[in-house]
Amino acid sequence: MRWVTSWRARCAWGRRSNVPEVALAEDFQGVIDSLPPDWTHLEMDLRIADEDRYIEAATLLVQINAMPYSEHDWHWRLRSAHTFGHAAAPETVRGTLALLDGEGIEGELALREARSGRVEVVQMWGRPESVRQEFSRRRSQ
Repeated sequence: MRWVTSWRARCAWGRRSNVPEVALAEDFQGVIDSLPPDWTHLEMDLRIADEDRYIEAATLLVQINAMPYSEHDWHWRLRSAHTFGHAAAPETVRGTLALLDGEGIEGELALREARSGRVEVVQMWGRPESVRQEFSRRRSQ
């Protein structure tokens, strides 16, 4: 699955393309809406248009623990987890990208990986059967 949007909808040679200009938060929400209901993990790359605003963008992206690339075409790796996992919640990622949009920082997102169908593994030793059944009911696929 590949999803890429570009800032100001321009191609590499500066001509207008047929891709409409989309805000980062709206683009992220479009990716989320296109995923199956049992998605669990999402990784996207973010690149900003104006590298002079890198520090400003980085101070906002720290909220979602964006991982910076050192020598790469893209600036950050964004991770999001649906219901469990070690990543930012999709609502938090969307809100942070909305902050970038509000500051006028333009950029593009590229979907790199989306996982679905995984379930959380939790230690159940010593817990009553009612807890185990409730956990199974809530986490069933």
